[in-house]
Amino acid sequence: MNRSELGVALRVLRQASGKEAKAVARSAVMSASKLSKIETGKLAPSADDVDRILTAIGVSDGVKTEYMEAARAVATEATAWRLIQRAGLHKAQKQLHAIEGRMTLLRLFQPALVPGLLQTPEYMRAVLARHEDLGEETVRRTISARLERQEVLYDMDKTLRFVVTEPVLRWLITPPLVMAGQIDRLITLSRLPNIDIRVVPLAGPKHDIPNHAFVIRDDRAVSVETVHADVTVTDPRDVALYVAKFDGFAERAVSGEAMRAMAEGIRDELLREQETG
Repeated sequence: MNRSELGVALRVLRQASGKEAKAVARSAVMSASKLSKIETGKLAPSADDVDRILTAIGVSDGVKTEYMEAARAVATEATAWRLIQRAGLHKAQKQLHAIEGRMTLLRLFQPALVPGLLQTPEYMRAVLARHEDLGEETVRRTISARLERQEVLYDMDKTLRFVVTEPVLRWLITPPLVMAGQIDRLITLSRLPNIDIRVVPLAGPKHDIPNHAFVIRDDRAVSVETVHADVTVTDPRDVALYVAKFDGFAERAVSGEAMRAMAEGIRDELLREQETG
């Protein structure tokens, strides 16, 4: 059951109960407009929205259990990378550009690669080069679109928080000299007043496991990067799990001058390696 089908099913249940939309909306503590958008598939309901609507309608426990399972399934959507690639990677970047233009707070955790918004063109090309089926024109258009996305970095009305693990700065998916340039880019961006870049050091005890990368936008949605797909999570309870995970890593990461000193040390190691390589 997709978002539209869930909305229609909720409308059918409400109509079968004989209750007016305004009465159900009032009991569910939401506006009639919001209920209408949910019933017509224009707005994706959270699991909490569905719970309150079903309670207001007065369905049986069995029906409620069935619909709540469907609601939680709808709240998590996965899009395979092959489908994103087929539609055009540059188009996906433009869609992200639009989303990031509307948000005010971004929190991004990345244990494997430099986040896309912070990447240099050379680093982008190295990342895309892993995909042998991408032609030069596709790579060029994708890099161009990603660079356009980076305009958001200079919007002082937005707060952008990044937490990466130390291996991100040491993983040589590029030659050492290119990686040194990428680290310089991180150091420079970390000085912008609306940007917070932190690094979780390898040394010391750890409280959690850096399972995978994820992005939280405005506490409304989380994008999770897996090997096969981009997964979007919107259930508030699930979003809260990612917020807590991000905050846990952020608390134990180095930031500010300590982060920059750490990054400069790794950069200098890479430059020495370049000289002796």
